Amino acid sequence: MIVNEKISFENPLLSLKIFQNKRIDHNITTWHYHKELEILAVISGQLEVHVEEDVYSLEAGDIILIGSNELHRDRMIHEELKYIVLQFDIEQYFDYSIMPYIKYFAGTNDPLSHLNYIFKNNDQAKKEIFETVSNIYNESKNKETGYEIAVTLFIHKIMLVLLRNDTNKTLNVQHNADFLRLKPVLDYIDSHLTEKISIDTAAKMVNMSYYHFVKFFKNTIQMTFIEYVNYKKIKKAERMLLTKEDSITQIGESINMNNMAHFYKIFKKYNGCSPNEFRKKMLQWKSK
Repeated sequence: MIVNEKISFENPLLSLKIFQNKRIDHNITTWHYHKELEILAVISGQLEVHVEEDVYSLEAGDIILIGSNELHRDRMIHEELKYIVLQFDIEQYFDYSIMPYIKYFAGTNDPLSHLNYIFKNNDQAKKEIFETVSNIYNESKNKETGYEIAVTLFIHKIMLVLLRNDTNKTLNVQHNADFLRLKPVLDYIDSHLTEKISIDTAAKMVNMSYYHFVKFFKNTIQMTFIEYVNYKKIKKAERMLLTKEDSITQIGESINMNNMAHFYKIFKKYNGCSPNEFRKKMLQWKSK
């Protein structure tokens, strides 16, 4: 039996779940998968992890990365086991400065679990990520003011350590001239979120035909032009829902989504709830 595990996030501001797990049984878990990336950091004991066809034996101080939608299961070996489980939606941690690296963490070329060779060959990289996962756990547990900022910085650090220590070029990171070519288009989108954004106008900015541009944009950003524009508009709407008292209709109109049914549909695609539910949930969390 294979289970599609649904991860629930404690804090709606962070697309992340982290907890410390203790096990005393030797039963192997059911094969399962989920959209979120997962990192296991073993504090004590021994853990055997199966990821697709690969088997990893972990001891105290070891970590393992499991990519999005990769089948995996695990079991305890020999003695009482204690480990940290970190699960997060990496797409939610891409801001403008990190946008060029989306395609490298998408797992479309190689499963991200193939990066585990780093931890076998590089003790310093393994130590850095182990400490970073521990820091995320402590921040999420203590919840001091601004811990969401700290957690986001630590997630970015994990990405940076992986990028800089990928000597096998599993992520295939190269100088992204294609992304730089699109920068004027991305700037145009950011500055016109309150208006209708035209593919024709964007294509002319980089001297491409309509059809060449559409294909070029998708290959570079890993989203279609329309998906990217909608994503940016919804992110703007999220900020407005938390900082302004405007009605849902006013906010939809302010990002040029005048059709409320369409606005609700796109908003729910990215947040799993309506704009009103989002505002209520976020404000309740902030008031705790």
